[in-house]
Amino acid sequence: MSQFLIIPDRKNMGETLALAKEYNLGLELNEFMYPGVLDDTQKCIEIAQFYKKSGGNVMTSHGDFFDVLVFSEDKRIAEISKLRIMQSIEVSAKAGAKAVIFHSNIEPFLTGEAYRENWCNKNEEVFREICRKYPDMNVYMENMFDTRPYDLANLGERMKDVKNFGICFDYAHAYLSNTFLSEWAKILSPYIKHVHINDNDKAGDWHWALGDGTIDWNVFARLREMYFADATVLIEMNSIESQLRSLEYLQTIGLI
Repeated sequence: MSQFLIIPDRKNMGETLALAKEYNLGLELNEFMYPGVLDDTQKCIEIAQFYKKSGGNVMTSHGDFFDVLVFSEDKRIAEISKLRIMQSIEVSAKAGAKAVIFHSNIEPFLTGEAYRENWCNKNEEVFREICRKYPDMNVYMENMFDTRPYDLANLGERMKDVKNFGICFDYAHAYLSNTFLSEWAKILSPYIKHVHINDNDKAGDWHWALGDGTIDWNVFARLREMYFADATVLIEMNSIESQLRSLEYLQTIGLI
């Protein structure tokens, strides 16, 4: 069975570590997703050293996703996007992470096949290069604005020979789409290595504690058992109070 993770609170690291110890949790870092942090070399070093010395089990890190478009028709945008990916990976490695997550950033309203084929071609090209350059780091692509799983599945199938590439299935993002969650899970199942969970009311990506929204977590439990039982799972909310309530909720339905 997979391991669950939480996002650490660096200002209250003692509480984070206590919660992680009680429930045997890993950590997913969120600091290195911000361009302003990546541009501050000294700050990056300080944050990485803090986590390296913290005693926490740093497993994954969220990379920069703001305006990261490696498939852009503008070569300069594509180049800076690739740079942000490399920066995210390098500083995450210094913090002890073994995997970094990036967003698909596919535009859902551009439904033409030429756009989607270009998205897949460019991402395959860039992430093959990235995975070769950083063979000791796992690289995961997460569904963000995606309204269907097929584009990510296409990329996953093309990249299936790349052992350190996989899909991060954001269950709450998928819930906001009009595609059945069972279809998302089934189509992406061969490529899912990591999962993000939080709750919402299908009106927005609120990152609520589990049980506070309208997602049926018993359905999630069944889909997880069928399709991605071995994937690590991040309980994706920032406050320790919400993390604790989510863990207690998962206990009530037998997932922890």
